Amino acid sequence: MDLSFLLQNKLLVTVAAGILSILYALFLSYKVLSNARGDKKMNDISDAIAEGASAYMKRQYSVVAVIGVIIFAILYFVFNPITALGFAVGAVFSTIAGVVGMSIAVRSNIRTAQAAKNGLSQAFNLAFKGGAVTGLMVAGLALLSVSGFYWMLEKYAPGNLQPLIALGFGGSLISVFARLGGGIFTKSADVGTDMVGKIEKGIPEDDPRNPGVIADLVGDNVGDDAGMAADLFETYVITAVAAMILGNLTFPGNQAVLFYPMLIGAISIVASIVGTWFVRLRGTGIMNALYMGLIASIFVSLTGFYFLTAAIFPNGIGAISSLSLFYTSIIGLVITIGMVVITEYFTSKKFSPVKTIANASSTGHGTNVIAGLAVSMKSTMAPILLIAGAILVSFNLAGLYGIAIAAMSMLSLAGIIVAIDAFGPITDNAGGIAEMAGMDSKVRGITDPLDAVGNTTKAITKAYAIGSAGLAALVLFASYTQELTKNGKALEIAAFSLSDPFVIIGLFIGGALPYFFAALAMEAVGKASVAVVDEVRRQFKEIKGLMEGKAKPEYAKAVDIVTKAAIKEMILPTAITVLAPIVVGFGLGPKALGGMLVGSIVTGLFLGISMTTGGAAWDNTKKYIEEGNLGGKGSFAHAAAVTGDTVGDPYKDTAGPAINPMIKVLNIVALLIASFLI
Repeated sequence: MDLSFLLQNKLLVTVAAGILSILYALFLSYKVLSNARGDKKMNDISDAIAEGASAYMKRQYSVVAVIGVIIFAILYFVFNPITALGFAVGAVFSTIAGVVGMSIAVRSNIRTAQAAKNGLSQAFNLAFKGGAVTGLMVAGLALLSVSGFYWMLEKYAPGNLQPLIALGFGGSLISVFARLGGGIFTKSADVGTDMVGKIEKGIPEDDPRNPGVIADLVGDNVGDDAGMAADLFETYVITAVAAMILGNLTFPGNQAVLFYPMLIGAISIVASIVGTWFVRLRGTGIMNALYMGLIASIFVSLTGFYFLTAAIFPNGIGAISSLSLFYTSIIGLVITIGMVVITEYFTSKKFSPVKTIANASSTGHGTNVIAGLAVSMKSTMAPILLIAGAILVSFNLAGLYGIAIAAMSMLSLAGIIVAIDAFGPITDNAGGIAEMAGMDSKVRGITDPLDAVGNTTKAITKAYAIGSAGLAALVLFASYTQELTKNGKALEIAAFSLSDPFVIIGLFIGGALPYFFAALAMEAVGKASVAVVDEVRRQFKEIKGLMEGKAKPEYAKAVDIVTKAAIKEMILPTAITVLAPIVVGFGLGPKALGGMLVGSIVTGLFLGISMTTGGAAWDNTKKYIEEGNLGGKGSFAHAAAVTGDTVGDPYKDTAGPAINPMIKVLNIVALLIASFLI
């Protein structure tokens, strides 16, 4: 394989790969938008969802923009203009990723509902193309931002990688807001709507009589799509930047270690595009069709990684052989496969964990919750062992840089992984539109199994993001210690001994932070849900003929209530995340800060995996019973399952996924201030 052009034009190739991904996403957008939108009733519902999602996004980013400008000014005066510019680029590109993800989702949902009239295959293909737009946009924008900004640094500030850290910080900050704000919105709307509609009034999910149903459908887009897109964008950027910085600190003066992570990303973008061609539904095997795309992407990536590694490191690097580096890239792909398999086992209706929770539901609400909590806790062991094994093998093969490459290899597949994930909110909305528009029951019979698979794929992506966040945060921590070493008092400051009380104090603080952050997120959903419940109850009471279907609910009021609550509640947890490293670093010193970073990574991984997997298991338990098992809809088991799903909703869609960007913000802020601590 002739890679001479690639080697001579490394930055051009990576920038071109990012642009290719964006262009292909735009082509898929055109294909999606060329499909029929359905009748007037469907359009009215879809337009209401789109309007509500746009209103929320505008208000969210208006608040975030003010905070971003303040941080930009601080970086400008404390560091330099280029560092501040890096922050701005990361924030803007992350925002674009989220907005594009939301925009295509609210346009794909109605078309998927319409396509469902013609069968499962047509609806599946359309929903997946809509999801692929988000996936390829995320991967393309992420690679383009890193490689394009590094290209600029090479021209105007050669050798200065600090602005890349700020680039990651910009993406991380937007991601925390998007994940947390969107998560609070989607789950408070979902919980509040279901509490009154399903439990009190006994009406179906997505019933048009329910005043909160549009807010619920809006939430799928701003939380599960826009928030997820910003999250994976940030995780991709942070991983690439961390790998580049650690490579530069470990092998100073070797340009190949800087380009290698970006070229891995470029190869996997091509692989992800190829992978989308293999997603074809045969029969009713929805998950199998999605897996075919992932397998094809992995195969193409592995082939490319082998030739790339041999070409860019023909004689290895230091004591590390070329083959050892290639093996670390394989490890990243193995983690991806492992996280997919483990998460599907714990969340799919086909396997025993969900069936165990379902059986527990037949004896009551409390036993459902107990069984769900047990499954969520058990689900942490296998992923942790997988990640621990990957760290050990990668380190033995190629040291800390090997761990960084394994993480980058894992994140390089973000394009196809996000495509598989983003199809979930589209099918969820399609089912809602079908229900509200009174479409034939066979349409809902097609959208419901797509939605159930979507729950599993969303859980897989969250587990994938959290697992990769653990590796990325570990690499960031290694970069933090290397940065301390580089600046003088090498062994004294960078040695984190468990006999040092400052390290122990840091570990305790860091271990508590993910719990406190998650608690604030859960409380936020609870507070906002109360407001939704009160509004939905008010409308059922005051609007005559609403329950009989003779009057129309005031959907916009519920959307506005949830929007205000989500914006208000997302500020404090994010502020704590940004300020904690600064307070600990300058108040207790670099050793305590190092301990805090490790503590947050450890508990954050366990808590994030437990919440996202357990919540998805609760959700699919409800769907399993609704299919007619254990008495079906309206049974005692179903009522208990609805309670479990209500508990699991903020677990899997608010607190759990927001821990991912939270632990990386802690680490990247620490890396930014490291030079000031000695």
